[in-house]
Amino acid sequence: FACLAWSHSETRLLYVAEKSRPKPRPPCPWDVPGAAGMLEEDEDEEVGADGAVRQGERFVYHEDWGEALSTRSVPVLCALDLEGSSISVLEGVPGHLSPGQVRRGCRGPGEAAGPAWGCGMSPAVAQALWSPGDRGVVFVGWWHEPFRLGLTACSNRRWGADPLPPTELLSAEHSAACSPRLSPDGQRLLYLEGALGGPHRQCLRLHMVSRAPGVPGRAHPVPPAAFAGLYADTLPLRCWAADSRRAVLGTPQRSRTVSPGDGAGGHLRAPACSLSPGLPEGCWELLTLQWDLLVATCSAPHRPPSLVVAELPPVGRELPLDWVPVEDAPIVPGVTWKTLTVRPPCSWQSPTACGEREALLLSPTDSRAPHPLVVCPHGGPHAVFDARWRPGMAALCRLGFAVLLVNYRGSLGFGQASISSLLSRVGEQDVADTQVSSAASGCCWWGAADGVLMAGAPRAQLAVEQALRSEPLDPHRLALLAGSHGAFIALHLLAREPERYQACALRSPVSNLPALLGTSDIPDWRYTSLGLPYSFERVPHTEDVATMLLRSPIVHAARVRTPVLLCVGARDRRVSPTQALELYRVLRARGVPVRLLWYPAGGHALTGAEMEADVFRNCARWLLRHLGH
Repeated sequence: FACLAWSHSETRLLYVAEKSRPKPRPPCPWDVPGAAGMLEEDEDEEVGADGAVRQGERFVYHEDWGEALSTRSVPVLCALDLEGSSISVLEGVPGHLSPGQVRRGCRGPGEAAGPAWGCGMSPAVAQALWSPGDRGVVFVGWWHEPFRLGLTACSNRRWGADPLPPTELLSAEHSAACSPRLSPDGQRLLYLEGALGGPHRQCLRLHMVSRAPGVPGRAHPVPPAAFAGLYADTLPLRCWAADSRRAVLGTPQRSRTVSPGDGAGGHLRAPACSLSPGLPEGCWELLTLQWDLLVATCSAPHRPPSLVVAELPPVGRELPLDWVPVEDAPIVPGVTWKTLTVRPPCSWQSPTACGEREALLLSPTDSRAPHPLVVCPHGGPHAVFDARWRPGMAALCRLGFAVLLVNYRGSLGFGQASISSLLSRVGEQDVADTQVSSAASGCCWWGAADGVLMAGAPRAQLAVEQALRSEPLDPHRLALLAGSHGAFIALHLLAREPERYQACALRSPVSNLPALLGTSDIPDWRYTSLGLPYSFERVPHTEDVATMLLRSPIVHAARVRTPVLLCVGARDRRVSPTQALELYRVLRARGVPVRLLWYPAGGHALTGAEMEADVFRNCARWLLRHLGH
């Protein structure tokens, strides 16, 4: 929850603050020990005139917004008046809404962006702004009744765009709307909108509310057939062209992140052209668009981000753009990469969910082939490994490892049908898409309903097997490196083929699904991911717990023989570190080489320069030690 927005007159500053709470009263020498705990609830007193908490109130539980937002509970909109040197809290926000903005990137509930697995963070983008003429404020509000659920990387929460004053809901009532952006002429408001519930991240719609004469009050684009959808959950702070008729934004498209431009006209047609077509870099991110000057970064797995600029031409002449490098980053020597096309089986879904997927293969350029392979299924699960710069992955290549970044059915960038296909199939479809058993004529995977092995014979060339067949890789030196839901997939693979992998390094692993119901900030996802209905009143039934347990890797942990390194943060609100602790005890009791790293200040992502460096250093040493490289 953060925001900093100048008024058009530049005399007022809008921001979001956390509502202050009374401070506990300092203890007095004559206080009776334990007296506060002896008061009955109906004897609790209000805050005193001195602003201190009275006895009986000090330990009242206050909800927060979960992972990465544990210090945010009751946000309020504030305005700083520079001329009057005063600060005021804006009135009129409905009591069931929390106004503000969430800083979110492309991570999912089951993914943390550690140094080797990260997919980057979007810059914090304000979701409260001044309306035309500074007559009011447009803000995004999150419903917090009956209780708060985690927001980070969850674009399916109920939120909406509201103006003040008076309060009026601009977006659809039962939807998830975010990221309002006002056009330069003040006549059009652009925002993103998605469905409530379901996948924690999904394909979003681009909506526009217009007050311009002759323009429909509400409009939304109809995507062309070749466009895979919008997946970015924030629009750039400045995304409008100077003519107020076009907007530019970035979104994953398969394993690339591109910057499409929206068509001209009052109807704001669907993305009509990509502003980064055919260029070798795999990831383009728009930083800002101001006075029709585009400022962006472009990167690739073997090339750190470069800063580039281009002038946005008049309507209808957008291509080709003449991108000019401002700060160019050289290609890192010793690293090469390619995109592998993966064709998953279609036995479970309609053909719309069974299209081709992509995996990214990073390889050393030295002559010491065949190289050991490190397999990395991404977390989320609704996230994506796009072709951007990841320093940890490039460093592994410099150490002599090939790295396979796997996008499975359920990844972003491949259409909504692909995302939805994973619901009720976690622990099956995502695991099968990562690797088919080497026994191609009779591979197996864990069944969902009865916990037994189900025989199958997928003929598709899936990620690991395809890479081993087509690239100079050593099939006898394989390792797994993953975080959160990616670690969930990795643990299933270790149990399925105990002799297949020689090393495994996991961060914030998901291993016991029912145990997360009472410990995770997103208990709803534990039901939704398995195709079970969820409501705020829901309590787990025996059948629910049984279904979750049968999909949990902990059930099959006795089959694991591979050495495992576990890295967890003690402050993880998304996946409790006790998940790794339970797994550690099970593996150690069975004599499996296992090591647990416990970071007291770490959250789900294990971020921070010192922590990230330590995690990567330990993971790299673990792989080098057990792959004999």
